[in-house]
Amino acid sequence: MITLDGKVVLVTGGSSGIGRAAAEAFSRAGARVVLAARGAERGEEAARAIRAAGGEARFVRADVTRAGDVDALVATVVKAHGRIDAAFNNAATLEGALGATADVAEEQFDAAIAVNLKSVWLCLRAIIRQMLAQSPAGGAIVNTSSVNALGGTPGGGLYAAAKAGVLALTKSAALEYAARGIRVNALVAGAHRTPMLEGVFDAIGGGDPEARARAETEYLRFIALGRLGRPEEAAAAAVWLCSDAASYVTGHSLIVDGGMTAAYR
Repeated sequence: MITLDGKVVLVTGGSSGIGRAAAEAFSRAGARVVLAARGAERGEEAARAIRAAGGEARFVRADVTRAGDVDALVATVVKAHGRIDAAFNNAATLEGALGATADVAEEQFDAAIAVNLKSVWLCLRAIIRQMLAQSPAGGAIVNTSSVNALGGTPGGGLYAAAKAGVLALTKSAALEYAARGIRVNALVAGAHRTPMLEGVFDAIGGGDPEARARAETEYLRFIALGRLGRPEEAAAAAVWLCSDAASYVTGHSLIVDGGMTAAYR
């Protein structure tokens, strides 16, 4: 069994989907969890649920597209716990990130890159600086990418480009800081039953339940295991990457997609 007893773990995008499942999984492994998100109501509820289950968790409201919020978030974690042992940079959105390449507006591009890529860089920068400064130095970081980053995504080029950027950032940081005790890896998530993916099916269905069901059934054809993943399955991979069980793993892109992309990579 993986244990993170007493470790301090920061989870961004921790109020919903894979992020919330990861916050809960880190807590079950014994970690002291700080989860961050923009929505205070859902974030506070997620932290309360962890505490009700016997874990240690607190919520910090933060917009991780803003450097000031990120720096304040890291400072809050350090003030409360003295250090950061692991971080799961998971905040993301599909809002405004969908559309054919020539049809999206500049404002959509800026917003999609800010949430899905810039936020990861801002978090990496602040967390790495803290991990280098603390004693003992070091830690483990996991950044959430997507199978969309592994190739072209018609109608989702902005999201795919941002998530491909996350992979490049992850590998670069891994090479830069390995000798200083920091491991950096990426979780490459496939289709998991999260509010984000449910929103995609809703949009495709256009309010028609039958059309929505057909869209989901069609999607499942591309997944070797024949089902959507559970957020807990992606979370388990993130916990493993942050644990001592993965002590010799850095610069890795761990694909958790039920075999969805196996034929193309």
